[in-house]
Amino acid sequence: MKILLLGTKNEGKVKEYKFLLKSLPIKVLSLKEINFKEEFLEKGKTFEEIAKGKALFYSKRTKLPVLVDDGGIEIEILGGEPGPRSRRWPGYEASDNELIEYTLKKLEGVPFWRRKAKLCAVLALKFPEEKKVYLVRGEIQGFILKNPSKKIIPGYPFRSLFYIPKFKKVYSEISEKELRKISHRKKALEKLLPIIKEKFGIIK
Repeated sequence: MKILLLGTKNEGKVKEYKFLLKSLPIKVLSLKEINFKEEFLEKGKTFEEIAKGKALFYSKRTKLPVLVDDGGIEIEILGGEPGPRSRRWPGYEASDNELIEYTLKKLEGVPFWRRKAKLCAVLALKFPEEKKVYLVRGEIQGFILKNPSKKIIPGYPFRSLFYIPKFKKVYSEISEKELRKISHRKKALEKLLPIIKEKFGIIK
């Protein structure tokens, strides 16, 4: 069985990618599943730079085809913050609840129409036999609410604040069917699927 390694320990991401890739005849494994202990030290000022660094790191050490991502939320009125360091926005590795509270504090007093934001995901795909790293981006447009949804998805704190006008719902409350239509990771992954199929020799 051909293996594709997900360069993440985030259980939420692992679940989503395994769902999105389930139709392919490949075994999708996470870092936890291969018992990979070494930590990647993030470097870079953009989602692209960080994703590329992760892909090179994990591919070199495991000798496996690797799919990684880097992403987060960009809030327009805050100049694109928190950007690539979403999880460390307050200056430390924050919990889901801490990030929600910090976001609301930063936007205190800002009217809804000025709370434009976008969720971004940059995916990087690296095969050990190649020098090239394939990079793609996916985005979802929306707004930051003044009060979070009661439904918080572990590992995805901003989804409880991110309102999507198309569905008139908070991201964390949309159905799985709706999510399949607008997921930023899905949008990005769709751009990589032809490459994945070609490299793994998957016939359409």
